[in-house]
Amino acid sequence: MAEAIKTPAVMAAHRQTGRQSRWWADRLAWTLAVLLALAYGLPYSQPVFAALFPTLPRPVYLQEPLAGLLWQHLGLVLLSSALAVLLGTAAGLATTRETGRAFKPLMETLAAMGQTFPPVAVLAVAVPAVGFGELPALIALSLFGLLPVLQGTLAGLESVPRPVLESARAMGLSPRHILTQVQIPLALPLWLSGVRTSVIINIGTAAIASTVGAKTLGSPIIVGLSGFNMAYVLQGALLVGLLAISADLVFDRLARRLQWDAMAPQTA
Repeated sequence: MAEAIKTPAVMAAHRQTGRQSRWWADRLAWTLAVLLALAYGLPYSQPVFAALFPTLPRPVYLQEPLAGLLWQHLGLVLLSSALAVLLGTAAGLATTRETGRAFKPLMETLAAMGQTFPPVAVLAVAVPAVGFGELPALIALSLFGLLPVLQGTLAGLESVPRPVLESARAMGLSPRHILTQVQIPLALPLWLSGVRTSVIINIGTAAIASTVGAKTLGSPIIVGLSGFNMAYVLQGALLVGLLAISADLVFDRLARRLQWDAMAPQTA
């Protein structure tokens, strides 16, 4: 019995020790290091890409700083994902309340329609209305990232066991307290999974935003495709891929942290 009581503390100590002994094996740190090294170092990689693509007169993308494109790409993704998370979460919470339950099928249908429209089509519709630049890209990415967040919110709230809700009501908790103290904490893992999907989708989709004048990592890809320069395409794709992997590893760490916190014993 004593060993069972001490187990969480022992596990925490072992976990901390493992972290300290394996800091060099941190995949997130290495992925971020490689991403930044490529973003700032690709302009100086002329010999490497000249050897890989000997027929190209300009094998390295130098029209714009790749590091600047990386941060602009990340900023567009963060802003559009924040809008998608706010709208999707609010819609999911509203349609699971008694007053909004009748609108749930309509909300799911609208979100699914936004997901089925290709981002290029949304950009084509948005450009005549708001012009070229980041704004049409922001609209397209926000709509495209809405459905995973909405689905994650609905799935998380609906996964809360009914006996837990009944127990909370029997304890005299108000609907607001049941939502904030019971439903949201239990729904958090599935909600985070939806946010994770939305952000990673937006990282890849944001590359298309360069077709309407937005500055993203899609710029070298689009220039490379239009000029038959596969070196440019490779450079842009490497950075987009590493950014998506980094984001996925960040969310994986958050998910494991939430799982660990949920398993940890609560002290008075």
